[in-house]
This record gives sequence, structure tokens and C-alpha cells, in this order.
Amino acid sequence: QVQLVESGGGLVQAGGSLRLSCAASGRSFSNYAMGWFRQTRGEEREFVAVISWSGGRLSYADSAKGRFTISRDNAKNTVYLQMNSLKPEDTASYYCAKDRFPLRVTPGQRPADFDSWGQGTQVTVSS
Repeated sequence: QVQLVESGGGLVQAGGSLRLSCAASGRSFSNYAMGWFRQTRGEEREFVAVISWSGGRLSYADSAKGRFTISRDNAKNTVYLQMNSLKPEDTASYYCAKDRFPLRVTPGQRPADFDSWGQGTQVTVSS
């Protein structure tokens, strides 16, 4: 059983930055890709970014490219999402998730590819 806890959300002005953190329990954290998703009220949870188990493969949603950076520190069992140049449309609840399959060459990008989720952290970007 993996427990994920997000932190770092908050209220920020447009153009500002936030760094989200996701702390994971478990000894096998380093074997799994980790992703960030976001969800607004009434919408489906959408993919934001994912990092492979090795940290060598990163993928981003088009909306995140050039502004967001996903990273991980396996020694700390933590994955990060650095968000720069935030826009009001980035406002959402952000969730981290663990890929359900270990050592994937190509991490999943669909919610169904992930089997452990955090509680979410709210990001609100004011105009």
C-alpha cells in the first residue's frame, strides 16, 4: 500500500510560481513512474506531467510545456512539480499518482494507468 501526500499548493498571482511536492511511502518508490494530474470542478482529471522510474523520461501536457518541470528525488521518496508563469487557467486541484506498473520504459499518461493517488493540493491563480 502506497500513501501519497501532496503539498505546496496555494494562492498565487498570475505569472508567479509554485512548487508542489508529493511525498510517498514505501520502499519501492524508485521502481515506478510518477505523474501529476489536475482536476477542476465538473471536469475529468487531466494529465499534467509524468516522470519515469529512472527519471530519464519526462512527458508534459501541451499546456504545461515550457512552464512546468517535473522531477524526483528517490532518496527522499518525493516527486516535485515546479510551476512557473502560472496562469488563471492553471487553477485546479493537483494530484500526484503512482504508475501501476514498475519499470515502464514509457510511463502512462491516463488516470487509469495509475493506481495510487494523493488527496490533492489546491492551486489557485488570480488574475
